[in-house]
Amino acid sequence: MRLNRLVFLPAAMVVLVGLIGCSARNYGKPDRAPSQLSFGVEMAKRGLWSEALFRFQQADELDPGNPHVFNNMAVAAEAIGDFDRARELYDKALRLAPGDAAVKRNYARFIEFYNNYNADRGEGGEEPAEPSENDESASGDSAVL
Repeated sequence: MRLNRLVFLPAAMVVLVGLIGCSARNYGKPDRAPSQLSFGVEMAKRGLWSEALFRFQQADELDPGNPHVFNNMAVAAEAIGDFDRARELYDKALRLAPGDAAVKRNYARFIEFYNNYNADRGEGGEEPAEPSENDESASGDSAVL
């Protein structure tokens, strides 16, 4: 019986240390921007765009000025139909990270849609700020979160 305790206690300590190590990550920690960003991406993948936008806004509060957060908020705003807000958010993301390929690709894809959308409404499109004339990555077909 005493031998079982000698084996059990060290084994329990190893498991406890492992659990503590796992909890040190950002997973499930709402007070961390990466956690909110990851959760928002998961919600977006499920088509829950309002929840995704909320999570990205939470990430923005925790990590202001992160261009990836603005890019994701823009994608979510676009998905729920708030196109003017999406334009503002894409512009902010592009200003913060003018060389980021994903931001430029999303911006280029969106601005083509946005100009057509405004033209259909009779408002005329605006000329986009060119991400880069030599950048082939700005012509992607899908949004990247």
